Amino acid sequence: MDKGGMDAAPPPPRSPASLRWSILRKSLLRRPSAAPDDPSEVSTKNVSRKRSGGFNLIPCHPVDDGDSVEVLEATLRAKDLVGPRDVCTRYKLPLENGPGLVLIQRMEDCVDLNDFEISTRFDIDTTGLVCSWPSEDVLAYFCVNHPFMFRSKRVIELGSGYGLAGLAIAASSDAQEVVISDGNPNVVDYIQHNISLNAQVFGATKVQSMILHWNQDLVSDVLSSFDVVVASDCTFFKQFHESLACTVKSLLKRSEVSEAIFLSPKRGDSLVKFIEKIKELGLDYKLLENYDTHVWNIHQKLLTGDDSTWANYDPDHCYPLLLRMTFPAHENK
Repeated sequence: MDKGGMDAAPPPPRSPASLRWSILRKSLLRRPSAAPDDPSEVSTKNVSRKRSGGFNLIPCHPVDDGDSVEVLEATLRAKDLVGPRDVCTRYKLPLENGPGLVLIQRMEDCVDLNDFEISTRFDIDTTGLVCSWPSEDVLAYFCVNHPFMFRSKRVIELGSGYGLAGLAIAASSDAQEVVISDGNPNVVDYIQHNISLNAQVFGATKVQSMILHWNQDLVSDVLSSFDVVVASDCTFFKQFHESLACTVKSLLKRSEVSEAIFLSPKRGDSLVKFIEKIKELGLDYKLLENYDTHVWNIHQKLLTGDDSTWANYDPDHCYPLLLRMTFPAHENK
């Protein structure tokens, strides 16, 4: 009761825009996160379309004493590389006796003002540092379950973030080479650390990192040199559509079996607009909605409410479609 003997009126509901600004503010602050039942914490979770772990197709957890000797050794090697905003995470590839991967990543929802300075200087976004996005989880899962696609192939991942999908390809297939790239030099530093930490699980596959900005001219030794190009959720920013499409065409070998594999949500008309650029460049494409039974079943449960663990699941922003791009058959004759 207040002094007047009446219950205090509840605060007015906050708008979605205000709540999303709260997410950014919380990421920038160095103080501990609010308690899980804090009203502001609950509100921002309900408005955010992101869920930690995404579709949870690649099981992961912070490294602990219960992990294997190999994982713990990798963690010890990472000790000098981990900063105050970083965490070591173990990913278990969904294969019988499949290897584990140890990745150095930023703590969830943790960014630094320096990230924005670098973003401005290099004309590149910072999304690769924020988290492993749901589409990358699905891309890594899809690639692990289709290793034959990469056998003896040269593969490059674009906009890789921490490099989960590229590392998963290198660890689970007999690819000749896997290049894991991003346009943000901060992100590429993380990629290189993660390559070094997991080198023992790559077998004969050569794995390297690369700074690759889609708006810049490609160096001659990567032109028309890759059998497979992969990427996840890279079609969001429309201002990069043309340069991304040109990069894909420039990287692919002129072969009837070379292809680019993108996993991207619709995000309004963003994916459609990117496909228009692909068509303008003369590439063929196929767009698939149901490309994996397990992923599709998870998606259906989230849509029907049978799984309530993703509070604000929006298929337009969360469910990735499979886009496969190739050269027309007549160009390879």
